Amino acid sequence: MSADRRPAALDPARPREGPLSSAYAGLVLRLRWIIVLGWLGIATAATLVLPSIADEGGDDLGGLIPRDNPAIRTELRALDMFGFPLTGRTIVVQHDPQGLTPVAQARSVLAAAAVNQRQRRDDAVVLGALPVPNTLGLFPSASERGTTVLTYLFMSPRTSFLGQQRAAQHYVDTYLSGRDDAVVGVTGSIPARAQQGRLVQAALPTMELLTVLAVVVLVGANFRSLVAPLIAVTAVAISFVVTLRIAGLVGHLLGVSVPGELEPLIVALLLGVVTDYAIFFLSALRRSLGNGEERFAAAHRATASFAPIVLAAGLTVAAGTAALLAAQSGFFRAFGPGMALAVLAGVIVSVTLVPALLAILGRRALWPSSARFSARDEMPGPAPTLLFSRVFRGRTITLLTRPRLAAAVFVVCTAGLVLAGLPLRHIQLGLSFTPSLPASNSVSRAAVAAGAGFAPGIVSPTTLLLEGNGLGARLPELRRLQGLVRDQPGVAGVFGPGEKVTPLVLGVVLARNGDAARMLIVLQDEPLGAAAIDRFAALRAAMPSLLARSGLRGVRADFAGDTALAAGIITETRADLGRIALAALVVNLLLLVIFLRALVAPLYLLASSVLALTGALGLTTWLFQDVLGHDGLTFYVPFAAAVLLVALGSDYNIFGVGHVWEEARHRPMREAIAVAVPESTRAITAAAITLAVSFALLAVVPLRPFRELAFAMAAGILLDAIVVRSFLVPAMLTLVGPASGWPSRRLHLKAAQVRHPSSADG
Repeated sequence: MSADRRPAALDPARPREGPLSSAYAGLVLRLRWIIVLGWLGIATAATLVLPSIADEGGDDLGGLIPRDNPAIRTELRALDMFGFPLTGRTIVVQHDPQGLTPVAQARSVLAAAAVNQRQRRDDAVVLGALPVPNTLGLFPSASERGTTVLTYLFMSPRTSFLGQQRAAQHYVDTYLSGRDDAVVGVTGSIPARAQQGRLVQAALPTMELLTVLAVVVLVGANFRSLVAPLIAVTAVAISFVVTLRIAGLVGHLLGVSVPGELEPLIVALLLGVVTDYAIFFLSALRRSLGNGEERFAAAHRATASFAPIVLAAGLTVAAGTAALLAAQSGFFRAFGPGMALAVLAGVIVSVTLVPALLAILGRRALWPSSARFSARDEMPGPAPTLLFSRVFRGRTITLLTRPRLAAAVFVVCTAGLVLAGLPLRHIQLGLSFTPSLPASNSVSRAAVAAGAGFAPGIVSPTTLLLEGNGLGARLPELRRLQGLVRDQPGVAGVFGPGEKVTPLVLGVVLARNGDAARMLIVLQDEPLGAAAIDRFAALRAAMPSLLARSGLRGVRADFAGDTALAAGIITETRADLGRIALAALVVNLLLLVIFLRALVAPLYLLASSVLALTGALGLTTWLFQDVLGHDGLTFYVPFAAAVLLVALGSDYNIFGVGHVWEEARHRPMREAIAVAVPESTRAITAAAITLAVSFALLAVVPLRPFRELAFAMAAGILLDAIVVRSFLVPAMLTLVGPASGWPSRRLHLKAAQVRHPSSADG
């Protein structure tokens, strides 16, 4: 029987057409023009009517920090007791290494007094100001003297981060605009967060353009076509517009603060996933046209064959990302639905718009490529695809189906992935808003100047709140405690009741009712980095002992400030790890069981995806912590990457192993692997390269978290496609054999099915 005339069930890597999928394909083809025009209308209406995610996205810390965070409660309680906050998250930095003039230092004090006493009209956003010079030994641990003045600005919480940054700049322009004022800039966690949002929005157009160009080049090279990439880009564009607008609407209706980090991630996810699905449909169309089928028959076969697979794969990815809803953190709970919504929109567009365009264009979808080749002929493609196509044809794949070689490949691949994952043992997590900015950014430069004049922790000191009856009268014990705290590892200096008691100090560190005191603790490290968080955790754990040693038994001690907040976020994130991991694994396992109708294969397929994930995260930890010396990974990067990589791995499992399953109904298992793996691996590799490039272009955003996520995702996708799908999974299929389908016996070949292939369809 010739390749052009053989039954569809025996065509390599071609799924069978069920009655429902065939009926669906017929409906899509009949409604092709309505579907295309309908999607264009939906995208246009969404753009004109609905709010975008950028309009509804929050720039505050509400998505990161729950209102019941202990540090927040402590901060509010201290404000009630003292009437004046010590936690300022917006700081004006004046710094001159040669020394600030007395006039400049006096001007900074007068400016703050003017704001506090309301002697001048000022922006109502600024509620108060506290100048802190490194003069007169106020902070004995300051590394310089007379070179720096930090003015902590206390802002209205109703103002956005960008509004607070503008108010701070207005303060500078109004009071500290002289040349000898030596203003370096405005820093702190709020300006850093505002700058992050600005940089994300500024980089998005470049990222989108480069990603679209990458899709055009990769898809065009794979199909040697100018039209095929336009089909993929059209599907992506409509999915993108609809997703962002619906996400914005949901955020508006529910009052949810959508993380600013979500939009670039949606861009990468949609461009990669929708392009993957478009590649699968285009590959099927090309194969059918190459077998001599006419336009509608080829489009019908491609739709009927791959719409169920794309739907199952997309639902797996969407459900996997939605597993983030299992987290307690509001940040992760906002991430999960946004990414799941993006995938669902991409799936719906992929299984409707792409087949409709294929039915309209037919052979022109592959123009100028003629697609005149049989399913067994080598199909044109870029160098990486050709490499894997040739490697897995002929003798190589035959050798891989031999149990001894398969066992060796299994051991080598598993050992390599485990070795790559070893750096995960010492992974550290942090927030590091300011260090994530480019070194040339004004917020970053101001933080460096503040650290030079004092210590890095000065940009966000930690407040220790002490409460107890008559505590204000126990100055000897308080001074003893202050000395003990100053001696703790990682503490650069402490300002508190140990200083000379003056009316100013009395109001700042001792409550006037006599029942509370507070200390301002400056850490040696960047306040939101992993090192500072670890130091803070050690200090908090040691506090009961320090209180006892100082004679302050029975006194309550609580912490406030950005480091305390960050420590709470990291603790919550680590606690979420088990819930997220369990939810993601259960969801992906369940969907694989349903699709493959087996229990054994889903277990080792999911395990292989987890191996690729640990390898990718291990390499990410090694690169950024060990090689580049970063103070830990951004806390959400490993979790977002883990959920996405496991879900995408299940996506490729459905596409690749599903083909082996079909072939195994008509061939011995080893032959099924030899026939199906080369074709599915070829398509998966082409799709994975596109997806990896899409995520790698997240690095265009000049922020550390996006570069960490870009590397983790690109490395994980390539490891999954090249190592796991191309080597490890075929080896495991060979070793386990037909038992992979247990408890079903559908993979156990019957002689009658070989002699009469049509009987397999019954």
